[in-house]
Amino acid sequence: MVSATQIKKPEGPAALLAQAEEYAVSKTRKSTRMAIGLAMMAGLFIGLAFVFYLTVTTGSNAGWGITRLLGGLAFSMGLILVVLGGAELFTSTVLSMLARANGKISTAGLLHTWARVYLGNLLGALLLVLIVMTAGLYQLDDGQWGLNALHVAQHKLHHTWIQAFALGVLCNLLVCLAIWMTFTSQNPLTKAVMVILPVAMFVSTGFEHSVANMFMVPLGMSIATFAPDSFWQAVGASPDAFSDLNLARFISANLIPVTLGNILGGAGLVGMGYWLIINPEREKKTAQIASLALPSASYSESAIMTQETLTIEKHMKPAQCALNARQYVADALEKLNQYQLSGAPVLDDDGDLVGFFSVQDVLVDLWWNDYQPDMDAKVESLMRTEVQTVDAEQSVIELAQYMSIDNKVVYPVSDTGIATHFTNQSALERAKTQTVSRPYIYPVMRDNQLVGVITRADVVRALAPLYGNAMDILPADAKEGLVTA
Repeated sequence: MVSATQIKKPEGPAALLAQAEEYAVSKTRKSTRMAIGLAMMAGLFIGLAFVFYLTVTTGSNAGWGITRLLGGLAFSMGLILVVLGGAELFTSTVLSMLARANGKISTAGLLHTWARVYLGNLLGALLLVLIVMTAGLYQLDDGQWGLNALHVAQHKLHHTWIQAFALGVLCNLLVCLAIWMTFTSQNPLTKAVMVILPVAMFVSTGFEHSVANMFMVPLGMSIATFAPDSFWQAVGASPDAFSDLNLARFISANLIPVTLGNILGGAGLVGMGYWLIINPEREKKTAQIASLALPSASYSESAIMTQETLTIEKHMKPAQCALNARQYVADALEKLNQYQLSGAPVLDDDGDLVGFFSVQDVLVDLWWNDYQPDMDAKVESLMRTEVQTVDAEQSVIELAQYMSIDNKVVYPVSDTGIATHFTNQSALERAKTQTVSRPYIYPVMRDNQLVGVITRADVVRALAPLYGNAMDILPADAKEGLVTA
């Protein structure tokens, strides 16, 4: 019988925190050019959402609550575009505080990440203001669209400083919760639906979003400054009524307190809130290591003895091929070449297994960064923290079966013996046509300590002699059948 210790993957809130931590680290790994470019897209997306909001709410007679609800639903388009379009939004980027809490980046690196996204959002929002003014959208509905924009922008500058700060906290509490919920699914449609209600709530209730205000208030200032006399005559108002829409008041009375509130609501209440609740003992390792669940099998005494001579320990590579989490990626690749491996386990400074680093992770990172790698990147920023391991005393034969055969495909029956799929193919045909997605390299453990690695090539080399002595791995009754035949 083969037994393997089972350490489950994180579930529930712990699983979401693990996803959030990976999301946070990804924010810090982009080049400045890419980060600012994606941030400009986010500024555009949020600005477009406000254009939608103004169009929906202008001239509505549906009542205060319903009108604002419809506007909030329309505005949710902005965050949907950000999430599905992979843009960089400051209010969700503050979740990178998790990367700082885990020691993945420095405080300076955190502030640099925030600053470049904030700048990109501002540039994208101002670009859209220019386009909207050039298009003359403020003249829609005989100027009522522009008048609505003026009133919305003016209202944002008449909160007290502490009100603006508190409204910023509430806003990003909802935005980051919306982002947090998207970690539960990989389906784009599901992600889109998840963000609608939190966004609709913060918009309809009047919470303050710093990036949205980067578009909305400058738009109001632009209309008040550049709208022609015909616009003011059409709406029956004077530009003097909006003289308080100026840059100094915008920055001091809105942008600063709202930005600080957004940081506290997202990075503090959501990000660090979950981090402190779910992981109160930060000295514990965050890697989630799942051992292989190898199928059990019964063999005759002679077959068991053969498997004992084919233990993983006797055919593995030494543990010296392991990498250190704080090792530079360039040095890690050099070590992989030295041992002719496509991946290797990663240890922390205490020698504990914390992840697995592979060339696949490097290739994906290169693609994401337009093949301009960060030369300061370390193994811990690219490695995967979910690792499948094997025990040194396990059989190479059983590992070979796990690597090559998916029992659910070859033997499509439930645990109770009920068929789950009907086919005319033989078991051999099903085995040949299956697609098995299993690792090619496995860390080898003994007493929770890494002692080596074993690869698919090592398994094949260990089993190659069986072609000359196939009888050794057959059960006793099968041998007897061959003899009598």
